[in-house]
Amino acid sequence: MGSRLEGKVAIVTGGGRGIGRSISTLLAKEGASVIVNDLGTEVDGSSQSNSPADSTVSELKNNGLEATANYADVSKMDGGEEVVQKAIDTYGKLDILVNSAGSLIDRMIFHMTSEDFDKVIKNNAKSVFTTSKFASILFRQQRSGRIVNLTSDSGLGDVGRSNYAAASEAIIGLTRTTARDLGKYGVTANAISPLAKTRLFPGLVEEHRVPVAHEPSRDKRAGIGQSPPIYYWKGRSGLDDPENVATLAVYLCTYASPNINGYVLGVRGGGIYVYSNPKPEKIVNKWGNFDMNEMDLLFPKMMGKGF
Repeated sequence: MGSRLEGKVAIVTGGGRGIGRSISTLLAKEGASVIVNDLGTEVDGSSQSNSPADSTVSELKNNGLEATANYADVSKMDGGEEVVQKAIDTYGKLDILVNSAGSLIDRMIFHMTSEDFDKVIKNNAKSVFTTSKFASILFRQQRSGRIVNLTSDSGLGDVGRSNYAAASEAIIGLTRTTARDLGKYGVTANAISPLAKTRLFPGLVEEHRVPVAHEPSRDKRAGIGQSPPIYYWKGRSGLDDPENVATLAVYLCTYASPNINGYVLGVRGGGIYVYSNPKPEKIVNKWGNFDMNEMDLLFPKMMGKGF
C-alpha cells in the first residue's frame, strides 16, 4: 500500500473491468477514494449490468480500501454530470478523473452503418467530454486536478475500425485542448495509448495488429520505437497485462507530475513511449498560388525522396 494519493478522490469510468479496473485498484492502494463507474455493457455497448462495478468495489473494500460504485451512462451529458456529483455527494470533492470507458464495433468502411459509427464515437469520445466538462468546473475553481484519458493508436490508421479510429483521434485532440484550457489553473490532462490484453482486444496484442500495406509502420509514424519483443519480458505479470498500464496512469494522477500536460503516452509492459506531436515534414513555398503544371512537377518530388 502506498500513500501518494492519500485524501484524494478519483473517478474511473469503465473502472469495473480490464485496464479501468487495474487503475481503480492502484488508485485505491495509493490512498485515493475511488468512484468506480461502469455501465457493465458488452464489448459492442449493448446490454447493461451493475456486476462489474459492484465486483470491483467489493474487492477493494474487502482489502480495506475505499470505493463506491456508480452506473451512470457517461456517454450522455446527464451521466457525466451524475458521476461527478456522485463524487461530491459521497466524498465531498473531486481531484482525479480517469476516462477508460469505451466500446468496439468492427466493420469495414463499406459495411459501417451510421448507427455503429455514432455509437462508438459516443461511447468512447463523447464520454470523455461529458465527464471532463463537469470535472473541469470543479478543477478550475479549486485550481488543481488531474485528467487521464485512455485512447488507442488506431487513431493513426487501422483496418475495419473507422469508428474506433475516429474516436481515438478525437480523444487525443480533446486531451490536448483540455490541457491548454486548464493548464493555467494547475490542472493537467494527458492521454495514454495502451497496448494491453482486454475484453476489446483479447489475446496477445500482435494478434490484433493488422499489417499495413506499405511502410512505415504505425509505431514509426507515431514517432515511437518498436514494442519490446516478448522473449525479453521479465516482469511479474504478462507483457500485455492491464496492470502494466495502471502504474503510468496513476503516476499521472499524482502531484509529482505538474509539468506533464498535454502529452500522449504509450505503455506496454516495461516500455513507456512519448508520442510525437504532428508537425510538417516538408514545405515548398512560392510567391502566389500553385498551378496544376507545378503540382505535376513538385508534388511527386515532395512526397518521394527528391528533396
